Amino acid sequence: MESMLALVKNHRGAGLALESVPVPSAGAGEVVIRVLKTAICGTDVHIYEWDEWAQRTLSVPLIAGHEFVGRIVELGDGVRGLELGELATGEGHIVCGHCRNCRAGRRHLCAHSVSIGATAPGAFAEYLALPAVNVWPVDERIPLDTLAIFDPLGNAVHTALSFDLVGEDVLITGAGPVGCLAAAVVRHAGARHVVITDVNPTRLSIAEKMGVSLAVDVRTASPAEAMTTLGMQEGFDVGLEMSGNKDALRSMIAVMAHGGRIGLLGFLEGETPVELERVIFGGLTLTGIYGREMFETWYKMTAMVESGLDVTPVITHHFPVAEYEEAFAIAHSGHSGKVILEWPAALGGEDREQRQPGGET
Repeated sequence: MESMLALVKNHRGAGLALESVPVPSAGAGEVVIRVLKTAICGTDVHIYEWDEWAQRTLSVPLIAGHEFVGRIVELGDGVRGLELGELATGEGHIVCGHCRNCRAGRRHLCAHSVSIGATAPGAFAEYLALPAVNVWPVDERIPLDTLAIFDPLGNAVHTALSFDLVGEDVLITGAGPVGCLAAAVVRHAGARHVVITDVNPTRLSIAEKMGVSLAVDVRTASPAEAMTTLGMQEGFDVGLEMSGNKDALRSMIAVMAHGGRIGLLGFLEGETPVELERVIFGGLTLTGIYGREMFETWYKMTAMVESGLDVTPVITHHFPVAEYEEAFAIAHSGHSGKVILEWPAALGGEDREQRQPGGET
């Protein structure tokens, strides 16, 4: 049996291990992708550290990772519309296909989805088997680094484009990678003022490179002061909560314009007290956002990248996969944007023989 390298959560504790595991094969309706590059997500850091979320979510052993780009090397029976050698990334949520939302075309709202790298084998490996319907073929002209972060870019695009942005004033709380990506998206989509808040100078600096009007360190300034600096009179029209910080959400609600709309992407664990009086009398709309719309978000973010959206400033570090421990340390430190892991195929490794449906060469 062929083997491959993979980053495996092989025990119920901190850390990952670079192990040799069997290469997956393509079942009916599946493809195998040879992975070129992957990116480390905050979820992967939670898995690495084995925090409470990871403990209650994962079964071990499990291959981690869900942000990737690679080339198709095997087509399973019944796969149409994809080609061997094609460059591709993919949607990490595998849906049931049978629930009410799936049948109605709202697959991103499937209540029974599984997630690669969390509840299904992930992309931190030389090869990944994925349902063909989840595969997103991509333009060869788009940089591999950008394609490797299409998953989190999709989170940002889904959240931002849930609202009309042209001419609007936007507040983003949380300058992590997805917050910074959202800043670039809303600017590209025609927002007037874009303010982002955080307490991390490294990430606020990245946000400035992504085109924000103001990057605010809330230890020394406030969103209200940012409004004064920008000459705003009535508050923010759109709020994107990306931090998962309860104080950040409360500060956002306090500076929204009447009729303002808030997208909630950051994971606010446990109870989150908010002043509902402000929500009610301000006529605010709060919308929970999860994942990406399948596949409208993928169309939109591809079109935005092809039309000039530049997300490369958010990518700050590259490591060969053998140096994964240093890569995770950098990602955990907060002194980074997106961290890219490069796999043997991107480092000059030999290509696996391409297979036709049924495993025939």
